[in-house]
Amino acid sequence: MRLIGILVIVFIAAPLVIVVPMSFSDARSLQFPPPGYWLGYYRAYFSDMNWLLPTWNSILIATATTVLTMALVVPATFALVRHRFAGKSFADLMMLMPLAVPHIVMAVGYYSFLGDLRLVHTHFGVVLAHTCLSVPIAFLVLSANLKGFDRNLERAAQSLGASPVQTFIHVTLPILRPGLLISALFAFIQSFDETVVAIFISGRNAETLPRKMFDSIRQEADPVIAVISTLLFLAVLVALVAPFAWRGLRSRLAESAPRSASPAGQ
Repeated sequence: MRLIGILVIVFIAAPLVIVVPMSFSDARSLQFPPPGYWLGYYRAYFSDMNWLLPTWNSILIATATTVLTMALVVPATFALVRHRFAGKSFADLMMLMPLAVPHIVMAVGYYSFLGDLRLVHTHFGVVLAHTCLSVPIAFLVLSANLKGFDRNLERAAQSLGASPVQTFIHVTLPILRPGLLISALFAFIQSFDETVVAIFISGRNAETLPRKMFDSIRQEADPVIAVISTLLFLAVLVALVAPFAWRGLRSRLAESAPRSASPAGQ
């Protein structure tokens, strides 16, 4: 099993061995191994609005998608998990339907529907389409957390005089916070990485970074794509390592605090 685990890790990390060196290449197109190394394509990315604008669009659209997704998913999850009503099974099926339909089919449908509303090639249109794709993932994560929630904690708070709003803020929300954060993270990643729907809907004004990368690799294989891939990998790596580093720092500060306070107490 250890050997299988090592092979899986190598298979996952193999593209990085190719992409990261190519981001420092001085070749005019994607080439491995690189004939030489320089930082010119990093400067090209941070100085070219043709790349920076799609990056900003992706961040903006992904953030708006996350907010809208959570605003829809949180009440829907509470309703579907905690209450019984006619058509509940059908509602559960509809919440998960976008996971079963290919994105190309969804993209054609969104293009036709949003085109009638004149929302094609707009930021709001892309946000609506991405929200439909993010809702099932966020719903699955949050519903799994809510099903394991002990409602006796809420009953105990209400028996002590807490109102439903106070119970939700001080009891329910802190316990479900990890599930809410993970749901929001998956919604953000789903929107930020989505390409097929963005190709149909985003257009030039709301062009996202994945669409720009797709168009670039199809037309000229710009090495800036390797730069973006490397930066995204570093962002993910920092996001994974930061919580552990923060916990280690807090534990060290907690251990050093009593030692520094002991001479004063004596």
